[in-house]
Amino acid sequence: MRFLGCSSFRTLGTLLLGAGIPIAGQQDRPPTFAEKDLSFFEASVRPILTDNCLSCHNEKLRTSGLSLESRQAALAGGNRGPAVKPGDAATSLLIEAITHQDDLKMPPPGRLADEQIATLRRWIELGVPWPESAQGQRTDRRTWDHWAAQPPKRHPLPAVQNEPWVENAIDSFVLAQLEGKGLAPSAEADRRVLLRRVCLDLTGLPPSPKQSEEFLADTAPGAYQRLVDRLLASPHYGERWGRHWLDVARYADSNGYNIDAPRDIWLYRDWVIKALNEDLPFDQFVIDQIAGDLLPSPTVDQLIATGFHRNTLLNFEGGIDFEQYRVEAVVDRVATTGSAFLGLTLGCARCHDHKYDPISQREFYEFYAFFNNIDEMTTGRDRSEVEQPVLELPTPKESARRKAFHAQMAALNKELEEYEASIAPDQKRWERELSDEERKKLQPGVQGALKGPAEKRSEKQNEVLYKAFLAQDLGYQERQANRDAVLERHGLGPAVPGDQQRTEPKVTSTLILRELPQPREAYIHLGGDFLRSGVRVYPNVPAVLPAMRSAHEYPNRLDLARWLVDPENPLTARVTVNRMWQSYFGRALVATENDFGTQGEKPSHPKLLDWLATEFVRAGWSQKAIHRLIVTSATYRQSSDHRPELSAIDPNNRLLARQTRLRLDAEAVRDAALLASGLLTPVVGGPSVFPPLPKGAMAVTQIPREWQADTGPDRYRRGMYTFFWRAAPHPGLMVFDAPDSTASCTRRARSNTPLQALTLLNDEAFFEFAQALAARILREAPADNRKRIVYVFLVSLSRAPEPQEREPLERFLATQLDQFQTDAEEAGSLVADDAPQEPEALAELAAWTALSRAILNLDEFITRE
Repeated sequence: MRFLGCSSFRTLGTLLLGAGIPIAGQQDRPPTFAEKDLSFFEASVRPILTDNCLSCHNEKLRTSGLSLESRQAALAGGNRGPAVKPGDAATSLLIEAITHQDDLKMPPPGRLADEQIATLRRWIELGVPWPESAQGQRTDRRTWDHWAAQPPKRHPLPAVQNEPWVENAIDSFVLAQLEGKGLAPSAEADRRVLLRRVCLDLTGLPPSPKQSEEFLADTAPGAYQRLVDRLLASPHYGERWGRHWLDVARYADSNGYNIDAPRDIWLYRDWVIKALNEDLPFDQFVIDQIAGDLLPSPTVDQLIATGFHRNTLLNFEGGIDFEQYRVEAVVDRVATTGSAFLGLTLGCARCHDHKYDPISQREFYEFYAFFNNIDEMTTGRDRSEVEQPVLELPTPKESARRKAFHAQMAALNKELEEYEASIAPDQKRWERELSDEERKKLQPGVQGALKGPAEKRSEKQNEVLYKAFLAQDLGYQERQANRDAVLERHGLGPAVPGDQQRTEPKVTSTLILRELPQPREAYIHLGGDFLRSGVRVYPNVPAVLPAMRSAHEYPNRLDLARWLVDPENPLTARVTVNRMWQSYFGRALVATENDFGTQGEKPSHPKLLDWLATEFVRAGWSQKAIHRLIVTSATYRQSSDHRPELSAIDPNNRLLARQTRLRLDAEAVRDAALLASGLLTPVVGGPSVFPPLPKGAMAVTQIPREWQADTGPDRYRRGMYTFFWRAAPHPGLMVFDAPDSTASCTRRARSNTPLQALTLLNDEAFFEFAQALAARILREAPADNRKRIVYVFLVSLSRAPEPQEREPLERFLATQLDQFQTDAEEAGSLVADDAPQEPEALAELAAWTALSRAILNLDEFITRE
């Protein structure tokens, strides 16, 4: 433990008292009052306070941070400052409030009687007498008997009757509750169903025919566990679970608001994928993102990780108050941290004390103070100068290009300067030789400068004339044009509205956090209005949660990050494993996964949730360990088939007597089609890409944005790499309920609309996938339509068709083939431009394209059983 010197202790004492926190030996000791004054308080003042004030302003509730239960609390005051100033009734907030002098009018039911106001005035003028026995004692910490605020317990495994069904601890907790209701679990899912389920859940991709063949051929004990280990080791695991985390991080490739300028932050996305693939312990995963820049000698990866809180929206529009939008970004960071790690709706305490949970407005702004010191710009507040702190990481090729650019520009600038110097003496001759006709063609300002004698011209007039002289010189124009052409080739032409003009070629970079050298002062914003400052506050965490351990007099984001993952924090581990569970079963153990407060639901399996939370910490915060535990449980491996007897007892499947059918996430719908069609480019990471976009999709933006669809391998990247404009997200993602990235999303909606079917059938990208799937079937499957139908099922649905499915498809194929053989023009409209044009081959490809469109439109194709 580090001990503080005397001066440091005094500073710390000042800080704590300023925050309204008493420390030993430093409490505000009341003066000695005359007995008659104390009697006056008891007889006349206390009844007024009890009847009109204490229902809201007591030690437990502290509305607006104020308690009037003790003299000490009244002197400390609330969000607006001290309530009373002994001996000075005229400037005491309490008197201002009860006399309705400003916007604060107390008590709410109506104004006090004049004699009551006079009594309170006299009390303050007497020095606020208060019996010493009624002083009260404000403590730093408060208790909260809510279940989520209690430390997780590692409960012993419950006894169950059907022990052979149990694969691991998860099953013991689940089965105990099922048996308590007289229910039995479902049978294990078919191996093909289980294979597709676990592949989609762990990698976001369905199994390939080769993966299916290998798994089905492995009949030795432990085959499923070996499959799980291979999937956890796949680089696509990081993509799948990285997409979940990017929802929480509200990741996007643009700034939001009306201008919605593009931003470079894809390196943060790649860091998330890498961290998950390497199974970076979750506690370090959190620390790096919240405060990687404050670590001793942070690595490049730790700086990139701080992009988590750079995913806020940014508004650089003309006429805005930059401070307002800086405050909005800080508020967003508080709310995101609350939902992502604590499962608390901290944002509800921005304007007033939380209505349901014991979190005061003061505590919101104490939490806010941790993020208030982030440097939001590098130069100034003028919007043309605003630039987020950026970490440049140029590739060797980019470094060489920038070096060459600097050398070329230096040579061109030198040539231009030398030529300019050589012609400067000719300016006077040019002025003398100007004809009347030539003078009339000049700008009015130039004509005005020429009227007077040279020796009486102002500096501004001389500058205007010199520019006009240079502009008419052909040699200067040629050299200037050469210089501008180089700038244009490097993308350094006129700035896009709202963006900063670059002065050198762009290189790979990402937005990061950076702390100000001198912390900003933080204040309570009265009513949530950043223009109305209340009392000053200092960084702190809610008093109903464990205290923060810090060696600093002024705690910072690093202290906060370590507090979030402190094993004594009862929330972070619970919230995290609960969100993992949600992804596997469609519903979390705590269904309100972003609200563990009193308005949230209680856990369906409280002992299981606690056990998982403690196991998470015990396993070194390994996310892969928890994933493996869940997917190898018998609970996860159950069939999802409907069971009529459960409908009345457990219609929402909270008891987990079966698995749940889940529609794939938006990106996974695209990925499944890419894999089935054989088009998928499996490269992990890299800049965001531009797959085909429906015409007119970008017409909704205020600033025209061009979407040039990629034509090479990038056209077929996974959905998570699609460039995400906040103002105009890709419709193919939004129709399948991708979040809009304006706020942290901890649970995606799952809708079922006709637009989804129309997208799968007619969208340009999915039409292209169907064409490629048809070509793949004709290329890879045996030349037999029945066997080809079996193969299209294997590559698309990971199973063979049932007879009742195969026969209608055979008839459909025959009908389509007959139609296209007689209508070559229609057949040509269904196939790609580079498809074979021989009539027979064209008709066959068109028929299989039609069948492939039907397969990709099946509910089963976009569903995880």
